[in-house]
Amino acid sequence: MLLEFSVVEMLHAQNAAPENISVFSTGDYHEVMARKNAEDSVWKGYTAKTIDKMKGFHSSKDPKPNAYGSWISFKTKATGFFRTEKINSRWWIIDPEGYPFIHKGVAVLSPGTSKNQEKAFNSKYKNRENWISAESKFLKQNGFNGSGAWSNVDAIRESKKPLVYTVIVSPMGAYKSQHLKKFSGRYEEAGWQGFRYDLAMVFDPEFDQFVEREISKIQKYKDDKYLLGYFTDNELPWVDDALDRHLKKLGKEEAGYIAAKKWLDKRKNKNASIEDITDEDRQEFTGFYFETYMKKVTAAIKRFDSNHMYLGCRFNQAQDELDNPKIFEVAGKYMDVISINHYQKWEPEQPVLSNWINWSGKPFIITEFYTKGEDSGLPNKTGAGWNVPTQKERGYFYQNFIIELLKSKGCVGWHWFRYQDNDPENLETDYSNRDSNKGILSSSYDYYMPLMENMKTINNNVYGLIQFLDSGR
Repeated sequence: MLLEFSVVEMLHAQNAAPENISVFSTGDYHEVMARKNAEDSVWKGYTAKTIDKMKGFHSSKDPKPNAYGSWISFKTKATGFFRTEKINSRWWIIDPEGYPFIHKGVAVLSPGTSKNQEKAFNSKYKNRENWISAESKFLKQNGFNGSGAWSNVDAIRESKKPLVYTVIVSPMGAYKSQHLKKFSGRYEEAGWQGFRYDLAMVFDPEFDQFVEREISKIQKYKDDKYLLGYFTDNELPWVDDALDRHLKKLGKEEAGYIAAKKWLDKRKNKNASIEDITDEDRQEFTGFYFETYMKKVTAAIKRFDSNHMYLGCRFNQAQDELDNPKIFEVAGKYMDVISINHYQKWEPEQPVLSNWINWSGKPFIITEFYTKGEDSGLPNKTGAGWNVPTQKERGYFYQNFIIELLKSKGCVGWHWFRYQDNDPENLETDYSNRDSNKGILSSSYDYYMPLMENMKTINNNVYGLIQFLDSGR
């Protein structure tokens, strides 16, 4: 929730040092100052709920979890692998033994690759086995039970007490890299994800080879009970005007143009042109375009591993796929869980969450979200997460975010982005992951304990919080 302030209050807040503007009053919530990044001069106030301030809720540790991190509180059908089930209007992940599970994870659970990070890793852990043993134990002690995308899956699987992990495969990303070679390594017009004309090339017959090649790699995981499921690609550009772009931008000999023209001609029952396109046509075409991708990747996943869930392709754009009912309708046909990277908004908005569930008929998982603390000493100029003054406010943000997620009965998990901070000296990373305090620990492997204490508090009360919220109190 955004707070309104007087001109005097806002001027004071904008000109104050971060340590003086973090929390400026108390009530049934904390009032936290935040800004978009370190180059944004405007600080604004937002509310942040924490469970210690929730009226009527009494914090008490959740039931002792089993090896998966599930609650042995009730039991339903066990299938030997993770699945989803809707029980009394709330969605759950059900673990291989039949117990309810919410995936509380950290993305990019992998040691950093910069020289500074490698030096600190060698000093503290010596080897990968020691690292995953120590970090898995630490995460579990703080109420986490899993890892998100881009984690060191091999290390996790080798652990004696593994976390519940996810695997990401990127057939469209691999095809894009190959396709770029035709254009001397650079597209003339590309969106921020780097796709030509901001289009995923789902109609290209060459893409099918990459689907087969990349997804075949999942076979080695098919019998692993600690695997939650698979993502394919990340933040693909499912733009609302995809039909126009296919017809305006692509050459008439290209598969994408041919498919779009054939679709429009059939819909209009004539030799149609761009001038014939309506907004209804655009929305229907996005469904057709997106479903072409869905059919290909899900058929391959089922062929190479029919045991595990498909967790989707990680939606991101609020003005495109995230407010498009047709995209979610298609997603619900193919995904077991809808995966969404949540940025730009301070907290999840209940009407929006309800739309996702109602449009798709499936539960969702938030696969990226974070804030950056300005007490970390990092520049914090890049990345989509909010800047807040201190690690304590990062923790308040986390608690508030989780409370809002759990108010929705469709949320089955979340992944904090990410495990370790960026290292500004590592120029080999992409620009958005270069200089910011995104981690639960620093490049020198020091934990941000004010953040972790807040995370632990709510992570260890999730089941009780669900019961409290579902009771309507």
